[in-house]
Amino acid sequence: MKHSSALQTRRGRGPARRIGRSLAFVLPVVLVLSGTLAVTRVNWSGAPADSVLTASDAAAPEASSPAAARAPHEVLRDRLLTELQEEDPGVALTHLQEAVNDRPSLARHCASIARALGRAAVRVYGPTRAQSYSRPVCDTAFASGVLSAHG
Repeated sequence: MKHSSALQTRRGRGPARRIGRSLAFVLPVVLVLSGTLAVTRVNWSGAPADSVLTASDAAAPEASSPAAARAPHEVLRDRLLTELQEEDPGVALTHLQEAVNDRPSLARHCASIARALGRAAVRVYGPTRAQSYSRPVCDTAFASGVLSAHG
């Protein structure tokens, strides 16, 4: 009997047991925190993805965020929106395609930028004229933006 009780005592207090207990406490905390952070990134409003405000964005004052800290696709989108107003949507779409060809990392943002251009084109040129600029840049994302702004 002494032998088995000594063996259980050794097993119950070993490093593996302590690690297991630590993980049993820490793992649920990590899962809850990561789930909470994931929920803050979801666009619950139903508005376009461009308007998503994350918890970290709400905490940071706008005046302290320099333009250099912005993501390249945001800078490109803003530049193309300005170009659309100053010239026409065709020029902006051409420059979008050139930017994606030059920097393939921008390809995953191409559709959202083209949709934003489509919505802006409707505001500036009206739905019929905006649709006339449609071309297959980023599939049909520009036309989709025109339709969403018009409908």
